[in-house]
Amino acid sequence: MMKNILLLVHDDSGQEARFQAALDVTRAMDGHLSCVDIALAPAMNEDYFSPGLGPILMSEEIEQEQANRGRLEQRLASEDVAWTSIEASGDPGEAMRRAARLCDLIVVNSDLQKFPHPRLSEIAGELIVSSGKPVLAVPADMRKLNPFGGALVAWDGSREAETALRAAVPLLAHASGVTLFEVEDGSVKLHAEAAAEYLSRHGIHAAIHRVTGVGTHPGDAILKAIGDMKPDYVVMGGFSRPRLIESMFGGVTRQLFDHSPVPLFLAH
Repeated sequence: MMKNILLLVHDDSGQEARFQAALDVTRAMDGHLSCVDIALAPAMNEDYFSPGLGPILMSEEIEQEQANRGRLEQRLASEDVAWTSIEASGDPGEAMRRAARLCDLIVVNSDLQKFPHPRLSEIAGELIVSSGKPVLAVPADMRKLNPFGGALVAWDGSREAETALRAAVPLLAHASGVTLFEVEDGSVKLHAEAAAEYLSRHGIHAAIHRVTGVGTHPGDAILKAIGDMKPDYVVMGGFSRPRLIESMFGGVTRQLFDHSPVPLFLAH
């Protein structure tokens, strides 16, 4: 089941996209939306800012987020979803991890470079690795997610892909169609047929689309498939097993974060 949806709330350029996506998923799952409004500690250059400026900026940030939370709660009062609102401050990753202990899905943004705060810009990748929960990473310009539309599962036979597939089953059960997309480059040990058989036992009958990937970057192949098939969202895991977050999110996952026009459902 996917009943407890956790939303990062902050007054930034991506908030409306992730708010709408979280509402759409919560409605489809008949779930509960938990909104964590985070007042971010200011990112300051110590050579430029005076020592006393930090508390002033933090006070302004808290005041801004109180107003932001008030506006969002007014909107939620007229929505047909159950919800709660949580206030937090400081490090966004730590705040979200605390709130995520009993959640089923975390909703944040995918386009990491568009946020002015460095800790917020890396939040999606950090939570995928550290929270132990699946993450829905939403493009900042998206205004609607159709959970009942088509889903593309980027399959490479890895444990990360297995984890993402299992976590996404409650969402995939609502999809009008599911396609398992495999880039065959000789490295796949567990092929998409096994994933299709697994899904079939959950009543999800997936098609398989396989392309030859020799000499093709997997990220490019996935982006082309998104452009050709027009899915409403993509399910994927990591496409390697690096030890560092920086290396993991410097490859296929980061490429999809930066360029995917549709939300990404990811797990690690």
